[in-house]
Order: sequence, then structure tokens, then C-alpha cells
Amino acid sequence: MGLIIHEELVNETTGKELESLCPFGALTYKDGKIDISAGCKLCKICVNRGPKGVITFEEEKKVLINKDEYKGVCVYADIDHGITHKVTFELIGKAKELASVINHPVYAIVIGYNTKKNVDELLSYGVDKVFVYDHKGLDDYDIEKYTNCFEDFIKRIKPSSILVGATNVGRSLAPRVAARFHTGLTADCTKLEMKENTDLVQIRPAFGGNIMAQIINPNNRPQFATVRYKIFNAPSKVTNPSGIVENVVIKDEWLESRNEIIEVVEKPKELDIAEADVIVAVGRGLKSTDDLKMVEELANELNAVVACTRPLVEAGVFDSKHQIGLSGKTVKPKLIITLGISGAIQFTSGMNNSDCIIAINNDPDAQIFNVANYCIIGDIYDIVPKLIEKIKEEKANV
Repeated sequence: MGLIIHEELVNETTGKELESLCPFGALTYKDGKIDISAGCKLCKICVNRGPKGVITFEEEKKVLINKDEYKGVCVYADIDHGITHKVTFELIGKAKELASVINHPVYAIVIGYNTKKNVDELLSYGVDKVFVYDHKGLDDYDIEKYTNCFEDFIKRIKPSSILVGATNVGRSLAPRVAARFHTGLTADCTKLEMKENTDLVQIRPAFGGNIMAQIINPNNRPQFATVRYKIFNAPSKVTNPSGIVENVVIKDEWLESRNEIIEVVEKPKELDIAEADVIVAVGRGLKSTDDLKMVEELANELNAVVACTRPLVEAGVFDSKHQIGLSGKTVKPKLIITLGISGAIQFTSGMNNSDCIIAINNDPDAQIFNVANYCIIGDIYDIVPKLIEKIKEEKANV
């Protein structure tokens, strides 16, 4: 694809005209020839307004893939120290929904060591087939070894779509595998849909959350998408699993890596607001850090965790692990109370699937009220103390 110069039509008149026509100064005429520099923006002004036929634009003819060669919606099983991350089960539920549209099977790929219990767990959620890459050399996560195994799976099975959890492992592994197959990847999807022609519609916020972009990969397979935890619902377990297990024989070359794992140090467990059942979230309505005592007291009474919006992280009031939203965590608690939060989409995209949302804000037009189940218009400094008092009274009467 690009601009084609037809030298037989180049002369001093056409050359000078094209040189003066280019707004970026990318065309130069010298010694009877036209040169195009790296400054060309492919604006096509030289094609459309220049001397006819001297420069033409020709698109590269792409060879269309045969989509029928690719079959199946696959979920990468994110396993760490023998524990399958819950996002895996959520993705299985979505994979079953997507696969039903095109009558494809649902696969899972397992990479690790001593994974039998994890495989059985995947089958219990209704996966049609689990491909297992189990070897002592895969006990600790090594991106090169895992990519080699993933590559073998794709080459042999040719899945149409692959869903990966947006965990630390998933965010590093998925793009590496996608790059090997020169295919696209959409990160942090909030919605997925399947077309009847097997194109996966990957939907995610764009431009700071101001629009929802729909992304498709019509002429590449497989299609990759990463999805955050708590976006979709895990399916119910099946009574009599009928899925098949294929244990893949590991080749020595797959275990070759330029990395050397010297020691694995267990990281202390930190607060994970994504796991909380009850959350008290605070935003710009907080006037002073001293007022956090009020927020923390409400959270203590409700046995809740405290979360926040992005501005409070940027101001240094909270650590980023407390942040809800596009650049923070996605949460889906049974109850969330928002205090002084306006409700920009950057925040609501990370919590609008909560079971019950109670919003307190003194602005009756606040966007947060559009997603809240219960709306309280008023100053948090008036309402929260009364709410704490009322909760204490109820507890005393139990």
C-alpha cells in the first residue's frame, strides 16, 4: 500500500507543481525525478489535486483468510500456585455464551505443573475440552516457556477466539502470543459479542472513557481479548461434566528460555477491593484528609473496605490499590456506598455491576444517580454521621 510515482509522466512542469502542492514538504523534484520523504502523511493531495496520473495510490491486496479453518472459543486458565484465578471461570461463562452463537466448542488451555485438580475444576464449569501442558519445568511462570506452549496449542488446534484474564500474568502473556501470530489484541474489554461470521466484537472504553469503541479483527485469527476480573458472571457448575482432557507431551525446546528463575519470593497479600462484599467509596466531596475518620467509621460499622476515585489517588490521599475505575480496579460488591462522587464514566465503568448502589451527593444532577439503586441528595457531612448513628442503634437492638 502506498504512493506510486509514474516516472514516464514526470517532467519539470509536473515535478514543480507536485513539489509546491505538498503541504508537508515531503515531495521534492530534482534531476527529473520526484522523491517522497518520510514526512509524507499519505494525505493523497498529490493524487487528487496534482497532475493526473503522475502519482497514484494503490492499496495492497490482502489475501483473505479462511475463517472456517478456525474453530472454538478458548479460555486461558490463569493458575498461580495451584489456585485458578476466578476470572477464568467468569471467562468460561462468557465463552459458552459466545460459542453458542456460532456453534463452536469451548476450550481451555492449562499450562503449569500438577494441575489435575485445576483441570477437574474447569471441566465442572462445562468446558468441552481442556488442553493440558503439565511439566515440572512449567511450575513457575516463565513468559518464554508459556508462550512456546501457547504457540503449539494455537498451531495445532486453531481456535477462533481466545479470552485471557487481565491479571499480571495475562497482561504479559496475551500480547506476546498474539505478536507471534501477527494478530490483534484488545485489552481490558468490558463487553464481548460474537457475529455469525465468527468475528469477535470487542468493546472497551476509549478516549478516557468518553466513548465505547467496538473493535473487530476481520482478517486475522485467532482473535485475542483480555478482560478484567468481575466484568462477567461465572456460570453454574454442571452436574455431570462431559468434557475431554488432552494431555500434551511437552517438547524440550518449549522449555528453553533466556530467563533464569533464581528464587520465587512470596509477596505479602495486599488489600484487594475487587474481593470485597461491601465497599464505601469516597470522591472529591471529601474536603480534608481529617474527614477520612468519618468515612472509615462508616466502613467499620458495615464491615466494609474503603475505596476511592482517581483524583484522591493523584492527590496522595489513597494508594492506587484503593482506586475503582478504568485505571483502577473493577468491583462487583453486594453493596457499595458512594460519598461525594460525581459519577464520571471512568469511575462508574468499574462499579456499575454492583448488586446494590447507594449514592450520596449534594448535586441533584450528578451522573452517579444514573447508575444508583438508591439516591440521596444531600451533604455527606450531614448524612454520613446520621447514617452511622442509625446503624449503631440497629446493632444495639439486635
